[in-house]
Amino acid sequence: MVEPTGTVVLMCGLPGAGKTTYARALVRRGYVRLSIDEVVWQRLGRRDAGLVLAEAAFDALKEEVRREQRQELIRLMRARRNVVVDYSFWSRAAREDYKALVEQHDCRWELVHLKADRATLQRRLAVRNREVGADAVTVDEQLLERYLSAFEEPVGEGEQVLPQH
Repeated sequence: MVEPTGTVVLMCGLPGAGKTTYARALVRRGYVRLSIDEVVWQRLGRRDAGLVLAEAAFDALKEEVRREQRQELIRLMRARRNVVVDYSFWSRAAREDYKALVEQHDCRWELVHLKADRATLQRRLAVRNREVGADAVTVDEQLLERYLSAFEEPVGEGEQVLPQH
């Protein structure tokens, strides 16, 4: 008998592209969702990390949570659970790293790129920035610019591109 293979969906996209909405739909289908934003929100006493931490401290906290969730992902893959990793996966190196990790654990990966233009992101972020919660991390124009300049769009990486409008 062949052991069932777990699927790991790697969400990819800029803030406001719809990654969390997509990931939550997968949760309704039985996937386990890993979200850095959610854990950071809980650790800071339910405050918006982007507003209460300096950039370096915010990045350090996100990296600490990412390391912890990587171990949780390994545990879930060993249990052959389906997982959605609700990160931005802004760099090709990070995507390649996670794809290799998934393959090392005999699981299957899917890279889902929610692609949105700047105007769509700005419109969605204007709404989201008025909300409160783990999934509503404030992204002002300066932070959006930082993300836009660093984002390495996946091309030829086995990605499924879902245009957002």
